[in-house]
Amino acid sequence: MKLDLYTKSVLTVIAVALCAIAFQNVKVISEAQAQDVWPTATPSEVGLDVEALDAFETDIVQGKYGYVDSILVIRHGKVAFERYYEHDYSAIYAEEARTPGPLVVNDPSGPYNYFNSWWHPYYRRGDLHTMQSVTKSVVSAVIGIAIGRSEFPSLDTPVLSFFDAEKVANVDERKEAMTLRHLLTMSTGLDWNEVVPYADPTNTSTIMQASPDWVQYTLDRPMAEMPGELFNYNTGATLILGHIFRLATGVDLEEYAVQHLFAPIGIENYMWKRTPRGLPSADEGLYVTSRDIAKIAYLYLKGGEWQGQQVVPEEWVEASVKPSVSVLPNRAIEYGYKWWLYRYQHDGEDRVAFAGAGFGGQRPIVLPELGIVIVATGWNILPNRPILTAEVAIERILEAVTE
Repeated sequence: MKLDLYTKSVLTVIAVALCAIAFQNVKVISEAQAQDVWPTATPSEVGLDVEALDAFETDIVQGKYGYVDSILVIRHGKVAFERYYEHDYSAIYAEEARTPGPLVVNDPSGPYNYFNSWWHPYYRRGDLHTMQSVTKSVVSAVIGIAIGRSEFPSLDTPVLSFFDAEKVANVDERKEAMTLRHLLTMSTGLDWNEVVPYADPTNTSTIMQASPDWVQYTLDRPMAEMPGELFNYNTGATLILGHIFRLATGVDLEEYAVQHLFAPIGIENYMWKRTPRGLPSADEGLYVTSRDIAKIAYLYLKGGEWQGQQVVPEEWVEASVKPSVSVLPNRAIEYGYKWWLYRYQHDGEDRVAFAGAGFGGQRPIVLPELGIVIVATGWNILPNRPILTAEVAIERILEAVTE
């Protein structure tokens, strides 16, 4: 039986609607969108098992990992898997958004109310997703570029050389020994407690955000040990680096990043929050799309080269993803220049993945030997709730690797 054009159109609309119901909140990116940098491929074409990926997605949709906003998998330079999941954050965190607390900083309508859906996780409910502390990894790339251009000082330069020591509290021989390298590797020796949840009012970073000058607050902290001895995650350390960047180069960190990192790799749309004193929030302020943060991860996979241009010096990339300090005593997790290093096994061999890590579930992950880039975003900001960790994301993608 032949169908007229009107009947065909009606059936098409019905079919689309049924598909939308079946997939509920899952959005598949179009091939045209995905091909802005990388061609698309089926999972099997790049050695990934579609059933394993589908099982992973089923767990995501069913909430096993909390609120996941996107999953992107690139292998051998091709987009093999890309999904976006919609959540009504204005409803999910409605009560928290209007309740004073450690994660509602300053005015509740402002950019440091982490429950405010106008600001988090998407900027103005658009496509730009907060990267949180993945921003630190991006800042590391910018510093590497500036060092390669001889526009940033040696990493062994003392931090206090950029400040009037008479206006810094708790100065002793340990603080005088603190260098830019220690800021970069989270081994400052400062007394800092960021291991408790950010919703805990005793978290030092949370206390810092309630202060008027975040750089000064961090710099004034007393010392707990000699710099370089221990890893101690410290958000304020990267803020100091961002402040020093402007002093050393004479250029705003954001402006430098746009000119020397974003433009060469085609990042055109972004947002970068500022601290109360107007400094680019080097610790957590960057908003980009999943594909654009994947560009930076892919850039590092390729040793800092992008389409024949050396954007980040290769030696900086190599140094950034080598261990500078151990996070855990067994070295299962280590830290480089603002990149996390995760040990895993594949085919009986010990391997190391490197990744950024951001509050709420931001994870650009690179498995260099396998030619894989994984990006996950999410917004799981309350303690003791499910979340997709880097280790689990690595494990689930490895389950899909067939060759």
